[in-house]
Amino acid sequence: MIILVSKLLIRKGFNGIALWPFVILRKREMKEDAVMLNHEKIHLRQQIEMLVVLFYIWYGLEFFIRWIQYNNKHTAYRNISFEREAYANECNFQYIKQRRFWSFLKFI
Repeated sequence: MIILVSKLLIRKGFNGIALWPFVILRKREMKEDAVMLNHEKIHLRQQIEMLVVLFYIWYGLEFFIRWIQYNNKHTAYRNISFEREAYANECNFQYIKQRRFWSFLKFI
């Protein structure tokens, strides 16, 4: 995991993003936020197991479907299976070690 800090690369309303192999954070202090980093590490694992490109395609399609379903961008984002898995396990610092292949499927 390579951590970068840049306000310009992060969309307003977000604090970080995982773009394999990088984690981009809005503020330098976030490097100390273990929960935030764990959340992004879960995304990096998801990206690796889906060969990166397939992850982005799936993420975009699922976001679009959820946006239609909920008629709200934020609710759509929070209900993407990748995000649901990451938010549900971001406080479990052992999760990455225990996580099974394609575990995000449980959150669809």
